[in-house]
Amino acid sequence: MHRASRSHFIHSPVAHAVLSLVSCTMLGLWHGGAAHAQGVLPAPGPAPEAPRVLVPGQMKSSTMMAEEPPGGPGVELPTFVFGDTVSGRPELETVIDGNAELRRGGSSIRADRIQYDQSSDVVKSKGNVRVNSNGNLFNGPELEIKLDTFEGFFLNPDYRFLQNSGYGAADRVDFIDDKRLVAYNASFTTCQREDTPGWKPAWIVTASRISFDKEADVGEASGGVLRFMNVPILAAPTFTFPLSDKRKSGLLPPTIGIDSVSGVALTTPYYFDIAPNRDATFSPTFMGKRGIDLASEFRYLERTYRGELRASLMPHDKLRNDHRWAYSYIHSGAYDTGSKTIGNVGVGLNLNRVGDNNYWRDFPRANSSLTQRLLANDASLSWGYGYFATAIRALKYQVLQDVASPITPPYNRMPQVTAGYNRVNVPVYGFGGLDYSLNADYTRFESEPLLTKQPNANRTFAVARISRPWVSPAAYITPKLMLNTTTYQFDGPLTNGARSASRTVPTFSLDTGLTFERDTSYFGRDYTQTLEPRAFYVRTPYRNQNLLPNYDSGLNAFNFATLFTENAFVGNDRIADANLLTMGVTSRLLDPDTGAEALRLGLAQRLRFEEQRVTLPNVAPINERASDLLMGASVNLTPAWSLDSTVQYNPKTNISERATIGGRYSPSNYRVVSAVFRRTRNVSQQYDIGWQWPINDLWGDKGKDLGAGRGQGAGRWYTVGRLNYSVPDKKLVDMVLGLEYESCCWIGRVVIERTQQSRVANSTRLLFQMEFLGFSRIGSNPLKTLKSNVPRYQYLREQSVTPSRFTNYD
Repeated sequence: MHRASRSHFIHSPVAHAVLSLVSCTMLGLWHGGAAHAQGVLPAPGPAPEAPRVLVPGQMKSSTMMAEEPPGGPGVELPTFVFGDTVSGRPELETVIDGNAELRRGGSSIRADRIQYDQSSDVVKSKGNVRVNSNGNLFNGPELEIKLDTFEGFFLNPDYRFLQNSGYGAADRVDFIDDKRLVAYNASFTTCQREDTPGWKPAWIVTASRISFDKEADVGEASGGVLRFMNVPILAAPTFTFPLSDKRKSGLLPPTIGIDSVSGVALTTPYYFDIAPNRDATFSPTFMGKRGIDLASEFRYLERTYRGELRASLMPHDKLRNDHRWAYSYIHSGAYDTGSKTIGNVGVGLNLNRVGDNNYWRDFPRANSSLTQRLLANDASLSWGYGYFATAIRALKYQVLQDVASPITPPYNRMPQVTAGYNRVNVPVYGFGGLDYSLNADYTRFESEPLLTKQPNANRTFAVARISRPWVSPAAYITPKLMLNTTTYQFDGPLTNGARSASRTVPTFSLDTGLTFERDTSYFGRDYTQTLEPRAFYVRTPYRNQNLLPNYDSGLNAFNFATLFTENAFVGNDRIADANLLTMGVTSRLLDPDTGAEALRLGLAQRLRFEEQRVTLPNVAPINERASDLLMGASVNLTPAWSLDSTVQYNPKTNISERATIGGRYSPSNYRVVSAVFRRTRNVSQQYDIGWQWPINDLWGDKGKDLGAGRGQGAGRWYTVGRLNYSVPDKKLVDMVLGLEYESCCWIGRVVIERTQQSRVANSTRLLFQMEFLGFSRIGSNPLKTLKSNVPRYQYLREQSVTPSRFTNYD
C-alpha cells in the first residue's frame, strides 16, 4: 500500500476498502494506547506480532459502545478519512474526492468533496454534505467548520436533533461550538414527514432566528410564529422552548381555564431554576370574576433534608370584597448536631394557614392541604439512639367554620412528648426470642372548653409490652402481656368535682395461626392452594372510664386488620374491656412458579364471652356476643381482570351493614374500566365508575400497543372520565369527563370537572390543552386532574429513556 504524498494520488477501485481497513487498525491501536494518529494514514509498519496473552489489569477490546464520545480537555483525538480518491501533503492538507468521509470523536462529515487543512484544523465540504454530531444530523450543500471547536457555518441546511426528533431547515446555520448553534430564517417541528402528496406538518415554528443550546436543551426563537394546521396561533418578538424535559428558567406556557366560581382564569407562570436542588415558580393568575391571585412555590432538596413552601395572595377578591391569602410549608429531614453522642436530630414541619373561613369553598382546587376545613400546623423534633427514640411535638389546628355545618374543634397538642424503648428477639436466661417495649407519652390538650364541653388537661400514659413469638413455616403462636397506665390533670373539675384521675389496665392476648398447602389445578392452570386459619384471644379486665374525658379516642374501623387487635378503640383515652375470641380463615391460590396471588378469600368474626362495658361518651355498652361477619375476596385470575370485595354482614338481621365491591378490566395499555359500589346501611350508597379507552376500538381500529408512555399511534381518539353517583341524593356528586386526541406530534385534550363543595353548592370548570410534542403545552393543564381522578390513567406520551447517539449512527 502507498502512503499519500505531495504529488501521489491513490486511484484504485479498492482504495476505499483499503483505507477503511487501515483506519480500523489505527482505531484499535489508539484504544489500546499504543499509538497516536492524526492526519491521513500512517506509514507502513512491520508485520504484526503474534497474539499475546492478556495479563490482569491490561486493557482489552470490548463490544460496548460508549455513549459519551472520547475526548476532553488536553486530549488530541485521531482523525480518520475515507474516500474514492485521497490526496494531500502530510501534516498540511488532505483532499478527499468521491464518497468522502471524515470522522473524529463523536462527529462525522460526509460529502462529495472534503478538504481538510490540518494546520488550521478547518474542514471545507461541498456537495451533498451530511454531518452527524453526537447523533444530531445536518444536511446541505456547503459546510466550513473547525473540527476541534466545531465552530463554523453551514449553508442552506436541514437539521434533525436526537433528543426529541425535532427537525427543520434554515438559510444558514452558524455553529458556536458542538453544543450551540444559531439558525437564520429557520423552522422547527417534531411532526415526522409522511410520503403523501401535499403533506405539511401539523405544527411548525418559523422565525428569523432560532438559537439552539443543546447543553441547556433550550431553543430561543426571535420573530417567531407558531402555526397549527397552517393557522398562526402564537407570535412573539422572542420566546423560548425546551428541547428536552430538562429544567430551565423562564416563562412557562400559559394556562387557561373556565371556572363557574372564578370565570376565565389565565395563569402565566415563571420558573426559576435556582440550582440543581432548588427551584421556584411564580404564578400570577387573572380571574375574570374575581381579580388577580399571586401564587408562588419554592422547593429545595438536600442530602439530609427537603422542603416545599407555597404561598398565595389576592389583594382584592371581588367575590368577598376582601383580600385573601394562604400558605403551606412542609419540611422534613435530619440535622447533624456535631456531637458523636447525640448524633442526628430529626426535624419536621407541616404548616398550613388561610386568611378566612370561606377559603376552602372559594378556592376548591388550591393546594389540597389548604382546601380542607381542619388545617394542621405541626412541628416536631425527634431523636433516636440504638433501641431508644424520643420526640417532642406541637400540633395546632385552624378550624374553618361554616354556619350550616359547624365543626367541634379538635384538641391541640401543646406540646406532646413521647419516648420509647423497643427490642425484638432478645434472649433472656435461655428463654430466647422475647420482644418487649416501653412507650410513654405526655400531652397537653388545649381547645375551647365551651365548645368541647370538656376541660383542658395534661395527660400522661405509659404502655409496657412483652411477647414471645414461636414461628415455623406451618404455624405460629404469640402470647403477649400489656400494661397500660394513664394519669390526668384537669384545668377544671369533672362532673364529680375531681381535678385529676388515673387508670391502670392489664391486657393478655394470644395470637395463633396455621398454614396448610396443597397442589391443585383450576381452569386448566396449576396452583398452590393455602388454608390459613387464625385465632386471636384477648382478655382485658373492666375499668370504669365513664367520667374520663375523650381527647383523642375513636372507634376502630371494622376490617380484617383491626379485628385482630387488642383494643377496640384508637387513641389512648379508652381501653376497651375484653373477653373475646376473634376467629378467621384465609384461603389463597398462588402461582407455583412466581408466587403471584390469583385468588384470596377471607372470613372473620369476633365472639364475646362478656359484654363490652367501656364505650365512647353517649354510646350504649355492646352486649352482642357475636359480631358482624366480615367477608372479603380478591380475584386476579388473569392480568386483564381483577375483583375486590368486602362485605360486613349481620347474621341476625340477614342484612349487610357495609359493602364495597369493585372490579377492573384492563386488557392492555390505555384501556381500563373500573367500577366500585360502596354502601353503608342508612348512611350512604354510591357508584363510582372510571375509564380510559380508545374510541377507535368502536370501528375496529385497535392501533399499535407501543408500550406505556408511547401512545398507540397517530389518529387515535380516547375517552376518559370518572363519575361518582349518590343513590340517596339521586345526583352525581363528582364528575370528570374528558376527550383526548393523539396525533404523531401533538395531543389535544378537553376535560370538564365538576366538584361537590357542599350539599347545595358545587363548582364546575372547563380545561382544554394543546400539547405540541417536543415543544410546549398551551392551555390549561388537565393532566393532574386526570391522574388524580381516573384510576390507572396513563399519559399518552412519556419519554423515559434518553435516545442513544448511535440511533442516527452511519
